Amino acid sequence: MTERHTQVRGDLPKPLDLIHTDPLVHHSSYDIQVEGDFGEERDQVLKHAESFAVFDRHGDVQLSGAGEEGIYHRGTRHLSGLQLLIAGRRPLLLGSIAKRDNSRLAIDLTNGDLGEGPDRIGHGSVHLQRTKVLWDGVLYERWTLRNFALRKLRIPLTLRFAADFADVFEIRGIERPARGRRLSTLVSERSVVLRYIGLDGVIRRTRITFSRSPDLLEEGQASFHLELPDAREVTIEVSIACETGARRKTALPPASQAFDRARRHLPQVMRGAATVYSSNELFNEWLDRSVADVAMLTSRTRDGLFPYAGVPWFSAPFGRDALVVGLQMLWMAPHIARGVLGYLAARQATEVDAESDAEPGKILHEAREGEMAGLGEVPFRRYYGSHDATPLFVMLAAAHWRQTDDTATVRRLWPHVERALEWMDTYGDHDGDGFLDYRRHRPDGLVHQGWKDSNDSIFHADGRLAEGPIALCELQGYAYAARQGAAELAEVLGHDERAAQLRAQAADLRRRFDEAFWDEELNTYVLALDGHGRPCRVRASNAGHALLTGIALPERADRVAATLMEDRSFSGWGVRTVAAGEARYNPMSYHNGSIWPHDNGLVAMGLARYGHHAAAARILTALFEASRHFELARLPELFCGFSRREGEGPTRYPVACAPQAWAAGSVFMLLQASLGMEIDAPRRQVRFSYGRLPEFMEQLRINGLQVAEASVDLELERHTDGVGLRVVARTGNVDVVVVK
Repeated sequence: MTERHTQVRGDLPKPLDLIHTDPLVHHSSYDIQVEGDFGEERDQVLKHAESFAVFDRHGDVQLSGAGEEGIYHRGTRHLSGLQLLIAGRRPLLLGSIAKRDNSRLAIDLTNGDLGEGPDRIGHGSVHLQRTKVLWDGVLYERWTLRNFALRKLRIPLTLRFAADFADVFEIRGIERPARGRRLSTLVSERSVVLRYIGLDGVIRRTRITFSRSPDLLEEGQASFHLELPDAREVTIEVSIACETGARRKTALPPASQAFDRARRHLPQVMRGAATVYSSNELFNEWLDRSVADVAMLTSRTRDGLFPYAGVPWFSAPFGRDALVVGLQMLWMAPHIARGVLGYLAARQATEVDAESDAEPGKILHEAREGEMAGLGEVPFRRYYGSHDATPLFVMLAAAHWRQTDDTATVRRLWPHVERALEWMDTYGDHDGDGFLDYRRHRPDGLVHQGWKDSNDSIFHADGRLAEGPIALCELQGYAYAARQGAAELAEVLGHDERAAQLRAQAADLRRRFDEAFWDEELNTYVLALDGHGRPCRVRASNAGHALLTGIALPERADRVAATLMEDRSFSGWGVRTVAAGEARYNPMSYHNGSIWPHDNGLVAMGLARYGHHAAAARILTALFEASRHFELARLPELFCGFSRREGEGPTRYPVACAPQAWAAGSVFMLLQASLGMEIDAPRRQVRFSYGRLPEFMEQLRINGLQVAEASVDLELERHTDGVGLRVVARTGNVDVVVVK
């Protein structure tokens, strides 16, 4: 193969920053920045392993490099422009859809009116289908053109392309004082290689290869002069391979093989999982899309399956997010939780490192690849700046055992559980008062280290920002549940003395939590205690997590539930992160009044724990109805918290990730909460306590529900006083109990 080199400028054009400043809001330097109208057209998304792609509905990536569109690999945008033209003009869009299993994108296009006189080609004469699959760092695209003009046509087809090799944090809005440089472009008969060397010394390449030789191929464009016989198809395949360092993809499998592998990804990820089907077809669409999104976001690692957080901004391992997904999917697919626990145990911190906010026993917050992370320009290469991931790790380990009775996994994880508990008793409590509290060690690390991690998310009743170290409401709940769960695991392993110690610690924490966090006037638990022990007297969804974990005293639960479900908290589409009327309430904010599906799932589970199944079903209904207003029934990371208005859908949040793993997983936790379903594998039992089906659903079928080595198929039917249940099939030893 011969190559010709095209010399380009040594410096790259700077990606367009999307910057918004608001003097009233204390933004983090890592916020996703927004400028201008984000438009009505929704992006199309593909993701596999360490790569993801975001296209407009035409299947293009706008050549301006603005916005999040592009093909990304290992934290770098390898393609920032991709535009397919017929006779120099953008084709007309007929339809654009992600397949139900997320295996590929299918885009149907046609020509506009072309030319004049006898050579004129009327619009709609040529059908152009673009089919896209992303697999193993390569975007495979197939163009299929068919002529419907009843005569032979000559059609010029052009593909324009560009690569800015921008780090994902640059695209999010962080300015860099210096960047790497572009190397010369390599052009051969059927391929182009765009190249960049970063400040880290790593060469990154984008290799574009065509199945047939273009009539013209140069640095930024490929042109074909196609002859289309009447009623015949012409097919061209394009591969766009992302290469980093010594990793080269010169011998690619055929596109058909990549298409086939992509189709098999979902069933492979969900192998052995339960399946769910309801009498409501629209609800089934939400279920199917959620399963497909969780599967698409899940990567296979040497330690097991691990769901990455979301596309485009968080397509990376996040400890907190994955632990929550593990809890959400536990009754349906416990093997996902096992993979999450294995991955995080392997990366549990072993030493103090202020640069990464690491301390012995602490669980990973986030791991990033890419030039800026590698150079330390952002702290997230391997970052431990979350305080909740560590107790959540222990919670999930215990919950996984209850679901599976898998004592082998308990034995393997127990040293990591003990190290996590030791961290909670030492490094996790800065002032020694028995409450988990956080403060960052690195000046550019995250200020807040709970799930609401915006700089302005923890505040007092008058709007003043809380000073650290901060003890969040939900952190104490997670610590309580972690100690209770660890006590169960200790008993499984015969460590009875340790189990008794952990239960005593949990009981003491519960008592002191109620004394410090309960607010009689607010009728709920306060958001947090600041570094001086002063309560942040704010009504927030965090109190629902106190119900989830069981730290809330039974005599408080009804009042917390009522506060969460009153109009200032429940918008009609879900529970707001912060109640309307609080000092920093803003329904358009990231954490101070918006609605997060995963948060609602956790709140619903808390409500169900204390017997408020009707409220849990109400939240399930609200989010189901919200799903009908989002394309593909795909709930985003969050949406705005405006009150529900008749005849209108929920209001989108501009830069929300979609898909987002814990948003996709929320439907399974919401359904579990509504049903009052609990799996007790050590006792070989499934219980439905005071559960109900929402009004939009008459029947529900669950097949292959795993209880240790047994499984059961169930049919549930809505009754006025709860649910009726029938065991359709049973394999192994398992009892099904209904409590009404």
